[in-house]
Formats: sequence, C-alpha cells, structure tokens
Amino acid sequence: MKLRLAFAAGCAATAALLLAAPLAWGDASPADPRATEYIGWPNDGEVLPAGRPFRVWFGLRYMGVAPAGVKYPNSGHHHLLIDTDLPPMNEKIPSDRNHLHFGSGATETTLELPPGKHTLQLLLGDHDHVPHNPPIYSKKITIYVK
Repeated sequence: MKLRLAFAAGCAATAALLLAAPLAWGDASPADPRATEYIGWPNDGEVLPAGRPFRVWFGLRYMGVAPAGVKYPNSGHHHLLIDTDLPPMNEKIPSDRNHLHFGSGATETTLELPPGKHTLQLLLGDHDHVPHNPPIYSKKITIYVK
C-alpha cells in the first residue's frame, strides 16, 4: 500500500510540473501560414466618446473560429488584448482585464473604456488558449476615448 501511495504522489508531482512548464514550440497547434487576424472596427487612431460603450469586431482569414475546448484543424478563438503587449507564445494566454477571452467563438464585443489613449490587439488561441505555430495576431491599434 505504501508503494502505491508513493507512486501516486510521484505521478501527481510529475503531472503538476508538466502542466506548469511552458510548451515546446512544436507542441502548439499548427496554423495556416497565410492566416491573418485583424480588428475590423474601430480603426487605428479612432476617437470615441467617453462614457459610451462601443463595438469592436474581429476578422480572421484562412482559418476558422471554433469555441475553446473544440480541437479542430486550422481553427481557434479570439483573445482581445487591451493596453498590453503580446504574451509569451509558448504559454496559455492569460485571462484578466487586459486579456479578454472569447472562448464561445464570438467575433465581436462591446467595450467601454475610461478616457485616455488605449491599445487593442487580437491574438488567436487554440482549443486550449495557446497561440498557434506560427502565432496569428493582429496589428496593434491605438484608440482615444474622449
């Protein structure tokens, strides 16, 4: 019985280490090298009124959109990065107020941001919220809320 418990504890510790470790680049889901992701609206340099929600719509070419958890070739789901840089490409995309996940397969959202200068960028994640190989991301745009 002690041997089984020690083996089980060792397996759990190994699994925890593997789950916490960054992925090797070859472990990422493959992407169509022609794929492009873009923000359809707002446009770079857009000035938006403060205190009012605005629509952001996402575009993707040469790949499909599928919900998180659905492993389908050449597909993924959008992540909107607000006022932040791209995360490490061999780790899961964070989920916080600067990294919004659209795991349902949504292709647009409504935002309300405080007055000031803001950046928006899209990053496509695979079924497990990991960027593809090669990573598919949009140009970073700047908007102004006044």
